[in-house]
Amino acid sequence: MTENTPGGTQPPDQPKRGSMRFQDAESTTPREPTLAEQRARKQALAAERDREITEQQTRAEAERKASTKRKVLIGSGVTVGLVGLVAAWYVAATPDEVTATCTTADGTVVDNDDYCDEGYASSHGGYHSGGFMFIPIPGGGYNQYHYNYGGTGAPGQKISGGSYTAPSNANVTTKSGKSVQRGGFGISNSSNGKSGGS
Repeated sequence: MTENTPGGTQPPDQPKRGSMRFQDAESTTPREPTLAEQRARKQALAAERDREITEQQTRAEAERKASTKRKVLIGSGVTVGLVGLVAAWYVAATPDEVTATCTTADGTVVDNDDYCDEGYASSHGGYHSGGFMFIPIPGGGYNQYHYNYGGTGAPGQKISGGSYTAPSNANVTTKSGKSVQRGGFGISNSSNGKSGGS
């Protein structure tokens, strides 16, 4: 049923309650953001940039600390290894101290260490061979003498222990303090020219 208004015109169409109107995307121009919206957007971008910078700094600091820790650990390992190497080298390079005792061919300890010295044997008409000193005795013949290394015994007694082969890497001295051999680094320098033997 249509009602006529005075003058015979129809009332304009009124939208129904609860209905929605849609904008036309082609004909509607977007509105400019307000000043508050622009400020909020700038703050959000600045906050995002600050967060990224902070994360980068945190990563860089963590990497620096990890690198420093690795260097310290490597340095510690190198130091420990170097100390161990030096200690092992020192132990290997430090020669043992061995006492040489002059004995006769049958192992009896003699009082005079010179009998086992090449120079003494040569100056008294004798000679040396294979670690033995041959010193002439009145009436003809020779007495044989050689060093025992590390054995013990008093003059006139048989030597106990030790060896007739000069040890390598050892400082060898007689009971009177005369140097027979200087050791070190595995090199022996025997004053007898030979390492001795039985």
